[in-house]
Amino acid sequence: MTELAFSSVFVPDGELKRQAAYRERVRLLLAKRYLEPPLCHLHTFGCQGNVNDGEKLRGMLAEMGYGFTDRKEEAGLILYNTCAVREHAEDRVFGLIGELKRLKRARPDLVIGLCGCMIQQKAVAEKIQKSYPYVDLLFGTHELHRLPELLYEVLSGQKKVLSIPDSDGMIAENLPVRRENSFAAGVSIMYGCNNFCSYCIVPYVRGRERSRRKEDILREVSELADTGYHEIMLLGQNVNSYGKTLSEPTDFPTLLREINEIPGDFWVRFMTSHPKDATEALIDAMADCGKVCKSLHLPVQSGSDKVLRDMNRGYTKEDYLKIIRYAKKRMPEMTLSTDIIVGFPTETEADFADTLSLVREAGFDNAYTFLYSRRAGTRAAEWEDVFSPEEKQDRFSRLLNLLREIGENRYTPLVGQTKRVLVEGKDNRKDKLLSGRTAENVIVEFAGDPALIGSFVQVRVDAALSWAARGTLVE
Repeated sequence: MTELAFSSVFVPDGELKRQAAYRERVRLLLAKRYLEPPLCHLHTFGCQGNVNDGEKLRGMLAEMGYGFTDRKEEAGLILYNTCAVREHAEDRVFGLIGELKRLKRARPDLVIGLCGCMIQQKAVAEKIQKSYPYVDLLFGTHELHRLPELLYEVLSGQKKVLSIPDSDGMIAENLPVRRENSFAAGVSIMYGCNNFCSYCIVPYVRGRERSRRKEDILREVSELADTGYHEIMLLGQNVNSYGKTLSEPTDFPTLLREINEIPGDFWVRFMTSHPKDATEALIDAMADCGKVCKSLHLPVQSGSDKVLRDMNRGYTKEDYLKIIRYAKKRMPEMTLSTDIIVGFPTETEADFADTLSLVREAGFDNAYTFLYSRRAGTRAAEWEDVFSPEEKQDRFSRLLNLLREIGENRYTPLVGQTKRVLVEGKDNRKDKLLSGRTAENVIVEFAGDPALIGSFVQVRVDAALSWAARGTLVE
């Protein structure tokens, strides 16, 4: 990449200063208009990358003078940060927008905004403008840093503000961030995707791959470690492609090794990792670095070579199993999770049998399973769907049954061991229990004081459940 092309990936400092000035202009405008700080209802849908974007939106809004509320009825600004990966997520957002019509009619000064991946799709933006005319603000994934300017235009009297540029996106550094969690933080290391899997809308709404500068990432992680964060999740559509767009050569294994050298008591996780770029160098870095969790999420999607070709995944079943074998050899304690799509348009019963075969051989500790969701604008959306919903559901059920069978006794070897656990919160099933995770991403339930939430503790495993381990706090 040329130096000019490299520099054009980043939002210029002048533009960032301009947006900082708009943040102050909005703050002053709100201070004149309201006796008390107005409230924002901000809801983020979708992946960890979207959550990280939502934390930046929250940071900018806080600097502009907004407080936050979970109740839409109390809000002066309602902002939905949307997801476009599956149709169900879009349908849910459309339903929520429809419910806001009543609030807008009762309070015409209520500002309603939508941003994120859904809005980056031209057809969706047009539908919202036509069917939901009471929405005031629409902006796409590449315009997040311009929220202060766009919101100022709405508050200053412009009836509707729309900003959805057709671009590959840029990186805006040093935006204010208001994190949702005080002990676990997501750090985006890159944005966009160049893979164009035939079923996936992400490259069309997130743009091309662009990596953050390594020094910016290391500084952010160091600041989080100094503040006392115990878990850092490195985020990207394909973290294994990190560094390819930078002017100085580097790669993801190198980044992991340098993060591992940062002082502090913290773990490092990462997602998402694409199998075609998962190398032995990555596995070696995971094995060698004490702070990098021995837990790998590697979405396979299908076990059929034909379907993988149709999906444009760039690897074969054997390629996938080869890197898994190497990983388990280097890290016997490693846990493995994956994503699997059932009912892809070209998937035959024989193809599905190949998926079941791979699941048996890989021995996944966890799998996120999905029925294929047609996404307009992708190549797969043009293919005829030859199987009935009943046939797809039957395959889905058979896959789930196999995964339950494989995972039934997966935690039994942990019984009697004492594991280090990061306490995440109260257990959803039993309020008197706490719940946390080991470095290998095993959920552990135990009795303890809620004051332990956010800290590392030692837990002796007493019993293996189908979904977790249960233990006793070691004082």
